[in-house]
Amino acid sequence: MPHGDTTRWTVLVSKDTDIAVRSFLARRGMKKGDLSKFIEEAVKWRVLDQTVSEVRGKFADLPPDELESLVEEAVAAVRKAKPSKAA
Repeated sequence: MPHGDTTRWTVLVSKDTDIAVRSFLARRGMKKGDLSKFIEEAVKWRVLDQTVSEVRGKFADLPPDELESLVEEAVAAVRKAKPSKAA
């Protein structure tokens, strides 16, 4: 990650969380600098999880066949708009 594309965060976590995460990383041979990478990946997964939950909630009352049709339509549109690799 180039330094121009990063932002410094100051976060507070419990001592137990700090020890647990650092121990987890150490057992996997990760170095001190890997903590930032680990946190960034964890945040991305949490944001994705929250987004999926919100979307599921918005479509909860939609019949499954209608939802499937909407998904297929969206996938087809993206595939059509995506440039081919042969070009």
